[in-house]
Amino acid sequence: MERWLKRGMGQAESAEADAKVRETVERILEDVSRRGDDAVRELSIRFDGWDRRDYRLSDAEIEACLGRLGRREVEDIAFAQEQVRNFARHQREAMRDVEVETLPGVVLGHRNIPVGSAGCYVPGGKYPLLASAHMSVITARVAGVPRVITCAPPYRGEPAAAIVAAQHMAGADEIYCLGGVQAVAAMALGTQSIAPVDMLVGPGNAYVAEAKRQLFGRVGIDLLAGPTETLVIADESADAELCATDLLGQAEHGPDSPAVLLTTSEALARGTIAEVERLLGILPTAPIARQAWERHGAVCVAGDDAEMARIADGIASEHVQVMTRDPDYFLRHMRNYGALFLGPRTNVAYGDKVIGTNHTLPTRRAARYTGGLWVGKFLKTCTYQRVLTDEASALVGGYCSRLCALEGFVGHAEQANLRVRRYGGRDVPYGGVVGAGGGIPD
Repeated sequence: MERWLKRGMGQAESAEADAKVRETVERILEDVSRRGDDAVRELSIRFDGWDRRDYRLSDAEIEACLGRLGRREVEDIAFAQEQVRNFARHQREAMRDVEVETLPGVVLGHRNIPVGSAGCYVPGGKYPLLASAHMSVITARVAGVPRVITCAPPYRGEPAAAIVAAQHMAGADEIYCLGGVQAVAAMALGTQSIAPVDMLVGPGNAYVAEAKRQLFGRVGIDLLAGPTETLVIADESADAELCATDLLGQAEHGPDSPAVLLTTSEALARGTIAEVERLLGILPTAPIARQAWERHGAVCVAGDDAEMARIADGIASEHVQVMTRDPDYFLRHMRNYGALFLGPRTNVAYGDKVIGTNHTLPTRRAARYTGGLWVGKFLKTCTYQRVLTDEASALVGGYCSRLCALEGFVGHAEQANLRVRRYGGRDVPYGGVVGAGGGIPD
């Protein structure tokens, strides 16, 4: 039976915080929808202290950002981007267009068509998260999206050179130095200076995630990717330093980032709690990580691997780091996760930054019904049909006529009846039904 040695924020407190976020986002979206660029500028000044006549970066500004990076930094970005691009290409190649003759003379198919434009949000207010540019822009490009634009907030009062370089190297068509809900709203709704997009992608804080949720329907979204989450699954074969390091490595994202340890070893559980406290004494980002750990950190002791898998599926965490004797057990048995990191040799930071899998992943238990961002998110699988012979049209038409009659759709039935008359030579009165033997049923 599971025992929780530490729990995070209660549901009531979390619901109250969510309500405040919803109300704030509603006001901002309405303001941007009504006033466009003027609202965006005022919001940028208020939240980021950032004022420009035009938030799109010029070619000269982009080149200046590239020039501020050293050769090694550019090479490292290029390496990470090639890993993301390579895996995305393999994913794209796995998606095939289909065309098959399902009955004699009846051809059905589908095509995978990229969306026309995508807006990629790249977080960067607290940290310049250049990796998010790789994950969104490159994936959209591999999918074949014709227009890809990006928004990232200023960092310390200016465009973040590394983010700008990553966006440019990934292939963004338009790069805007603009953050928060106002950036997401501008891309989705359009303003006087920013043409709207068909789809929004990218992670962000709770406000950005809520803005995407409220905008869904007016535009497509990849998924709800809010504050980062991590779950470490470990048994006695792991050690407290690894567990604590992997928890705090994600907790430093922000004070709203859950970090959970799930283990079959009470000794490891208690040792990890102590190790977290030790590391918080030396971690430079401890002021943020401590808030996350105190508010959202949790530790649970389970009876065996099966119980850990059950609890983990209930948590449905964004990142799941597995350090057990048999990590593949969780690959075989778990259903709800954003991404799995199997064994102690890998970790969430590899996935976040460089290894090639996408780091834009579902949060807030959305892993129960969706995976993370990938090439397929930018593709619409659109079907088509073709009927090649008179006989096939008349055959399908007979079935269609009778099924439409069952539903009471006379107009639908006439679409079928007309083809049966023309291509099948049958005498079907207007509003009638095609009989199984070609006649008219009583």
